[in-house]
Amino acid sequence: MKREKSCGALVYRVTETGQKELLFIKHRHGTHWSFPKGHMEEGENEVQTALREVKEETGLDIALEGDFRHSVEYYPKPNVKKQVVYFLGHANWGDKVVKQEEEIGETRWAPLEEAHNMVTFRNDKNLINKARKILMSEKKEGKIC
Repeated sequence: MKREKSCGALVYRVTETGQKELLFIKHRHGTHWSFPKGHMEEGENEVQTALREVKEETGLDIALEGDFRHSVEYYPKPNVKKQVVYFLGHANWGDKVVKQEEEIGETRWAPLEEAHNMVTFRNDKNLINKARKILMSEKKEGKIC
């Protein structure tokens, strides 16, 4: 069985009114909303991959939150097992998305309360639940990056 590994992040921002929103992307030829992610390159660790992929796909620099590291696994094709490691990150220095035209069809910020309605897959819904617990708590861990 072939194994693949990718890393990415659930990216959030806080609006002027204090509302928290998550960033969703839809790949150019995709049919569902998800989060920025991509394959690890040789010599990279998980954090480096996540930061690079978010920057490449959205143009955003993010700071990753404390202890949020969650992994999901699925089988995108026969005999291929894919692991994706997700982090939680806050958009730094503004939140203007500049999508990677070659790969990304659409981007959208959605209020945290509506995020479940954006995604199709159970893995993504579970990630949103985990991020929501952190983002809605009053005490958050410090930045790791």
